Amino acid sequence: MTRRPDLGEVEAVLLDMDGTLVDSDACVERAWTTWAGEYGVAVETVLAIAHGNPAGRTVRQLFPQLDEEAATIAAKRQLALQYDDLSDVAAALGAPDLLAALEESGVPWAVVTSADGRLAKARLATAGIEPPLLLTIDDVRQGKPDPEGYLRAAAALGVDSAACLVVEDSAPGLAAGTAAGMITAALRGLDGDLRVSDLGHLAHLLRRARTRREAVGHQVEP
Repeated sequence: MTRRPDLGEVEAVLLDMDGTLVDSDACVERAWTTWAGEYGVAVETVLAIAHGNPAGRTVRQLFPQLDEEAATIAAKRQLALQYDDLSDVAAALGAPDLLAALEESGVPWAVVTSADGRLAKARLATAGIEPPLLLTIDDVRQGKPDPEGYLRAAAALGVDSAACLVVEDSAPGLAAGTAAGMITAALRGLDGDLRVSDLGHLAHLLRRARTRREAVGHQVEP
């Protein structure tokens, strides 16, 4: 890590969905496993690059020779396998605590995901989460690691990008947050400006930083 972020200065929190805010790992893996069988690709090869990438980009990496129509069909097939597979989707560990902490402090938040709108809304609803702002792959020209989604979310919330905290569990997502000039919090042992074990851990860090900032503010008041 190259810098020590001051979480007391965070003015907005931007969350990835799958694997970060929503525990959907099992259904994502099932869909890609079925898709890999249909397209004759080793499951291990697919899963090694699929996490955090939009379906279309993953298809392109696996089959660069496909024309645009064939690549689109392949990506849509993968998404179709996920739409109705919601049986074990749930809020990620610590998600309710983090959202409560943001509500307490009045910090706005948004979800920025590589899933399409239909899938994102279905998974969030199943997990009992209703974000005030949702940006999906349908809303941007390119998905992560392109920073467009995070930059658009910051603009929509009226917050400077440098004051945003991006929470991600994939390398493409962390790259997108870094490219947007935002502070990054990394899950799954990945490298970000800070590492967190789960969202409850992040909630604790944010509360502690806010308490420290308020205490300093009281000390300097005349």
